[in-house]
Amino acid sequence: MKVDFHIHLEEGPYTNNFFNKTIQSIDAVKGNISDGTLKDIERKAALFETRLNEGDYSEWWLDLYLETALQKGLKQVGIVDHLYRFEETRAYFLKYMDVSDTDLGRRQREWLEQVMTHKMSEFVAFIDRQKDKWREAGVALKLGIEADYFVGGEDELRALLAPYDFDYIIGSVHFNHGWGFDNPELESKFNDYDLVALYEDHFETVIKAAESGIFSFIAHLDNLKVFNYRPDETLLMPSYEKVAKALAANNVATEVNVGLKYRYPVKEQCPSERFVRVLSEHGVQFTTSSDSHFPHDIGIYNDEIRALLKRNGVNEIVTFSDMERVRVEI
Repeated sequence: MKVDFHIHLEEGPYTNNFFNKTIQSIDAVKGNISDGTLKDIERKAALFETRLNEGDYSEWWLDLYLETALQKGLKQVGIVDHLYRFEETRAYFLKYMDVSDTDLGRRQREWLEQVMTHKMSEFVAFIDRQKDKWREAGVALKLGIEADYFVGGEDELRALLAPYDFDYIIGSVHFNHGWGFDNPELESKFNDYDLVALYEDHFETVIKAAESGIFSFIAHLDNLKVFNYRPDETLLMPSYEKVAKALAANNVATEVNVGLKYRYPVKEQCPSERFVRVLSEHGVQFTTSSDSHFPHDIGIYNDEIRALLKRNGVNEIVTFSDMERVRVEI
C-alpha cells in the first residue's frame, strides 16, 4: 500500500523562494507550462494572489494535495504541521530554544516570529472538515502533528496536545540544547563540535523521546546530517543499536523520510540504509514519508522507499488512525 504520513501545507520564513515554489508546485499538479511571456507572469501573479487570499488552510489548496495523491496512487495521507507554527506553543519554544541575547539567540527568536503564524485549533478543525471529501475520493485523510521534543518538556508538551483528537503524533528533534541545527543560517555552528560526540548526544535525545510515551512515531532519526556534517558511519553504529533497542522496547515506530534527499545538501533519506538495517533487525516498525511542504512533492520517492525497506527485511509498514497503529503490506 502506498501511504504518506508526513505532509505539511506550508512553512516560513517567507522569502522570495516561497513565490517560486508555490507557482512551480501548482503548475506541476495542473500540468501548466510556462512560456516566458508577460501574460504568463500575469497568470502566475494571479495564482499566487489566490494562494495568499485562500491561505493554506483552504479547500482550494488542499485539493491540490488530493489531486496529487490520486495521481500517485496514495491510499492514506497524513497531514501534519510543525508545532512551532502555532501561537499557542510560544511559551514552550521560548523556554527550550536558545533565544538568549547572543547572535544565535537573536536569530532564532527572529526565525520563530517568522514561522509562528497559525493557531492549532484552526488547523485541527480544517483537516477534520476535509476527511469526508477525501474518503469519497478514495483516499483516507489523517490528522497528525509534528511535535518538537525537548528533554524536560514532556509535561508541557502533553498539555499542549491534550485538547485535540489527533490520529497520530510525530516526535521530532530539530534542536540540540536549544540550537536549531537544520536552520541554514546556523549551519556554521557544526564546526564547534566533535561530530561523533554531537551525534551521540542527538541520539540520546531521540531515545528520551521514544521513552516519553508521547509519540506514535519518531521522525527522521538522523536528520543531524542535514548539511553533510557527519562522521564515518561505523562510529555511529553503537548509537544506531541504542536507538533501535529503545524504539523496540517502547513500541514506538519510525519512518523512512526522504525530505533531506530532495531538499537539503546531504541528498539522502532518513534513516540511512545502514541505520534502516539495524532498525529492521530489532523489529522496529516503519511508515513512509515525503516530508513535503508543497502539493506536488507528496508521495515523492515512495517506490524507492518501499524497495529500500524490502531489501532490508521489512515487508510491512504501519498506518495510524485515532492513535491506533495498523500494519499493512508494503
